[in-house]
Amino acid sequence: MSTLHLSVSDLRKAANLKERIEALEKELTNLLGAAVSAVTTLVNGPAKKKRGMSAAGRARIIAAQKARWAKVHAANGGAKPKRKKRGMSAAGRARIIAAQKARWAKVHAAKGK
Repeated sequence: MSTLHLSVSDLRKAANLKERIEALEKELTNLLGAAVSAVTTLVNGPAKKKRGMSAAGRARIIAAQKARWAKVHAANGGAKPKRKKRGMSAAGRARIIAAQKARWAKVHAAKGK
């Protein structure tokens, strides 16, 4: 995609044209009133419809998700899937405590000097 390089005078001309167009549109609105929307529809084409989801489509998605969860719960005998509980062995905890006591001993020894 190439970049567009315009001079200052070209930019000023473009801004002036835009202002003139806006002024003419405003004048047209004052002249025609509510009929201007019909004119702009003819000029610009119909407004794009915003896409959405129907209530029936949403209901189908909800039903499918509930069915997926029912299958998961049925596989586990009706209970929620359990996560494995993590823990620390007594030996691991003892090593951490010993290392921490050694670090504090070093700190206190350094303060005493």
